[in-house]
Amino acid sequence: MKDRLTTISKYLARHLRHAPEDLGLALEPGGWVPVTDLLEASARAGFPIARPELVRCVESNDKQRFSFDETGERIRANQGHSVEVDLQLEEGRPPEVLYHGTVARFLAGIWAEGLDKGSRHHVHLSLDVATARKVGARRGKPIILQVDAGRMHRDGHKFYRSANGVWLTDSVPAEYLVQT
Repeated sequence: MKDRLTTISKYLARHLRHAPEDLGLALEPGGWVPVTDLLEASARAGFPIARPELVRCVESNDKQRFSFDETGERIRANQGHSVEVDLQLEEGRPPEVLYHGTVARFLAGIWAEGLDKGSRHHVHLSLDVATARKVGARRGKPIILQVDAGRMHRDGHKFYRSANGVWLTDSVPAEYLVQT
């Protein structure tokens, strides 16, 4: 069952964050897709998902990547999109310190240019070192950067908090970073 949920999670990440058009889906404002549309499109694409499986996948996802709306009739990826979408995030005041996990091969560019969102909508920042370490470990031996988010905010940078608690910003200039 765990392998099936992992496969569904990867499938959802691809189609709700990066390629909804591959299933004939269009993201609504906020990144929402009707659950029935997703299930029907997945079945047509040869990857049927039962509604209970979808619910288990959303509820058990360790990164809380996905969420249902309050009615349970729409689903979305909480952040990490590479397609154009208005996630309808509200600006918020971040904690004084946030963290970013990366690997050594990116450090020279980070110290020269800061953290850049690249093809994503935002730079993703974690509340704690443990989460940042997991993020960095996806690409190798993790290196943790501490972000002076409070000072950034006071200096006029905007921050947003996604539904799963990830802090988002457009970029983090190198002057706000310290390697821990």
